[in-house]
Amino acid sequence: MNDKLKVLVRLDLDCGEAEVAAQGHVTAKSLQALYVVVKRANHLKEGLHLVVDVSHARVEPAAMEQLQACSESHHLPASIDPLQSECNISVLAPADLAPASGPRSRNRALTLAA
Repeated sequence: MNDKLKVLVRLDLDCGEAEVAAQGHVTAKSLQALYVVVKRANHLKEGLHLVVDVSHARVEPAAMEQLQACSESHHLPASIDPLQSECNISVLAPADLAPASGPRSRNRALTLAA
């Protein structure tokens, strides 16, 4: 797997959803760049549901913890978004980091925003 981070954004503004799919190696450092993309997508439409798909990436545990924390708090880190705009994020984890109980499919979101 390539260490370089590649990001693809898919938008469905009619349905109010955006998918930010990352491939490569997600580290605590490269996660900052991913957050910037998520922030830009979040500002396209109010109330947008964001799916951060890292299921095809190699994700360091510290980076996954940070993603989960953003999903639970509904905010990006203050260093990325000083205004702390509401950000409804679901995280699709790699199979080796997905919860043990549950299907290993597109439905393996770790946290869904209410």
